[in-house]
Order: sequence, then structure tokens, then C-alpha cells
Amino acid sequence: MAIGVNARTAFSLFFPPILSEFGWERGITAGAFSFGFVVSGAISPLIGRLMDRAGPRAVMELGVALMGGGLLLAPLTTQPWHLYLTIGVMVGAGSVCLGYSGQSLFLPNWFIRRRGLAMGIAFAGVGIGSVTLLPWVQHMIEQTGWRTACTAIGILVLLVLAPINLLVRKRPEDIGLEPDGGAASSATMAKPVSNIVDPVWAGIDWTLPRALATSRFWWIALGYFCGLYIWYAVQVHQTKFLLDIGFSPSVGVWALGVVSLLGIPGQILLGHISDRVGREWIWTASCAGFAICFAALIALKYAPTLPLVYLMVFAQGALGYGLTSIMGAVVLEIFQGRHYGSIFGTIMLAGLAGGAAGPWVTGFLHDLTGSYTLAFAIGIAVSLLSAIAIWRAGPGKIRAVAGRLHRLRSALEASSDR
Repeated sequence: MAIGVNARTAFSLFFPPILSEFGWERGITAGAFSFGFVVSGAISPLIGRLMDRAGPRAVMELGVALMGGGLLLAPLTTQPWHLYLTIGVMVGAGSVCLGYSGQSLFLPNWFIRRRGLAMGIAFAGVGIGSVTLLPWVQHMIEQTGWRTACTAIGILVLLVLAPINLLVRKRPEDIGLEPDGGAASSATMAKPVSNIVDPVWAGIDWTLPRALATSRFWWIALGYFCGLYIWYAVQVHQTKFLLDIGFSPSVGVWALGVVSLLGIPGQILLGHISDRVGREWIWTASCAGFAICFAALIALKYAPTLPLVYLMVFAQGALGYGLTSIMGAVVLEIFQGRHYGSIFGTIMLAGLAGGAAGPWVTGFLHDLTGSYTLAFAIGIAVSLLSAIAIWRAGPGKIRAVAGRLHRLRSALEASSDR
């Protein structure tokens, strides 16, 4: 996660020198990043199906080949379509396999009681990569140019990720264990069933066609579309925005890195809290973090001060990044079953479409109005819509998190007494 996610995030650092070298419009250049989301979104259901049939090793190694190849070919760019093919299609598709989406296809299988905490810890690796990988990339860009930096990341992806991804397994049963680290002979196998709130819903064998026929599927899809829209709208454009309003390149790369650094404790803590209070509350808190982030960016245009940068960075990293710690859990707790990979992959088609729309719409609105203000204001509204959508989906109405089990047991006991 440290390498696979940040290899794509580094586009935000490549963005200014590419603009300076070629003189392309921001919307066209940022569109390469967005186009990658369109393509990766289109293949996301296929990735989910591949996960169901072949397991995570096949998915991960496909991602290594695509991302590594795209990063090694990107330095040959001379036309916009070259950037769209390499950074967009190849790196974008590879990141679906290696990043949050790919890991969420199998990691939730390994945990039940502390699913949010476990995923928060795993995804916190992204922050570690940000504070080590991104400054190194920025240093190379300043010393040797963006092309050399891009080549170096491609080599790193191939040399490090190809061997370590051979170690992953789809579910604990594959190596004789049960979820939460229990032994296969453990007598606690039936305990996870006790978290079911709606036994009728949970008893359905959820296939993709059945899931598509439910409103919950579409509420999740809307929530994920909006969630990735706000995530990547700010991530791609914040460095250039800070440079535009007078901050130095070092502040720009510092802000991008510290956001992910704060995401380390943020994802772990929010993931843990989600196991206590429910996924809906944490999704709402994370959306609120992005809303505060966009508000701070709007204020920075009129008052470019470091305290506002600090607020923007904190809200985005410590709160906003909490989305990832529950992204897999929300879908699994509603549509758990043999076809979870296909369902999650299809939902991520909507999520990745949001990731594509965010940078492109933000860049387009800047080119149209000469300012980011309208685009950032729209980001606040999209944040609110995302929170509403996940509440409407209501994963807690299907399966209770560990911290809510006592209430479920009390309700069941009261019902049986009647």
C-alpha cells in the first residue's frame, strides 16, 4: 500500500513540471489522471470477478505489471495521449489492483470483530509511503526532472511489489485459520452470526444481479462516487493551487506528504472507532473532514496563511482519509457472500468514476472561471451528499459492529421474553 498507492499519488508532483514543459491546459493535463479512473472503473467489475475466481495473487501481480509498465513508459511522453495511455490507463488500472480497491476485495475476509481497526492499520501504510516516497520523488524532480523520477518509481514497483504480493491469500481458511486469528478447530465459528441484525437480508445468496436490484447497492454506489470525487479533486489540484497563491514548492510537497502522514493515526483510530459506533458515523466524520478541507482552501485564496494550510491538511488527513478504513466493510456487511468480489468491484465502478470526475471537473471549472472557488464549493456539497448516501445504505441495519452487539443481544433477549 505504501508504494502502490503513492506511485499514483505522485502525479500531483509531476503535474506542475509537465504543465511547465508542454504548456498544456490544466484540464487536459489533469484529464490524464481522470481518464485513468474511467478506464480503471470500467475494469473494476472484471477485477472483482478475477478475485472471486483466481484470488488476490493474480490480481496483485496484474497490477504490478500494469503500474510498473506505465511508469516506465511515461517518460517517453511527447503528446497528451501518451500521458493518458501510461499514467492514465496503465498506472490507473494497476492502482485499482494494488490500492484500496484491490486490498478491500480480500482483506475484510480476515477480520470480523476488529475489521475496521485491521483495515485502518493496513491502509495506514499509505501514510508511511507518503512521508518517505513523495519527498524522495520531489527531490528527484528538482534535481533530475520528472522523467527520471517516474522511471525510478516504476523500477521500485517491479522490484518490491512483485515478490511480496506472492504472499497474500484470499481468506484465512486457505491456511487453516478462521477470521480474527482463530485456529480452524476453534469452537467460536458460529459467533460471527450473532452480529446479524436483519436475518432475512443476511440469508440471501447475494449475486451481482440480485444486488443491482436493491436500493442499498445504488446508495453505496452514490456514496462511493462522491467519496472518491472529493478525495481526488483535492489531492490532484492542491499542490498547484498552493503554488498559485504564493506558497513555495516545498510547502506544496510538505502538505501532500503530511496529509498522508496524518492519515496513519487517522485511519487506525477511525477504523477502531467504527468497530464501536458503526460505519455510518465514521463515513460522516470523514466527509466532514473533506468539507472542512475545501472550506479552508477557499479561505486560503483570500488569506494565504500557514494556519489555514495546517487546518486543510489536518482535516483532509486525520479525518478525510478515514473513508478507506471502512470502504470494504460497508459493502461486505451488506452483501457478504461468495460473490462479494464481483459486487464490490461493480460498486467501485461508480467510486472510480467519481475519482475520475473530481480532478477533471475541478480542472475544467478552473479553466472556465479562472479560479478554484466554485470547484471547491461544489466539493463541500458533494461531501454532504456522500454522507447522506451511506446512511441511506445503512450497513448497521444488516450487521452490527462489535461495539453494538450488546444492544443487539439485549433486543433479542427482550423479544424472546415477550
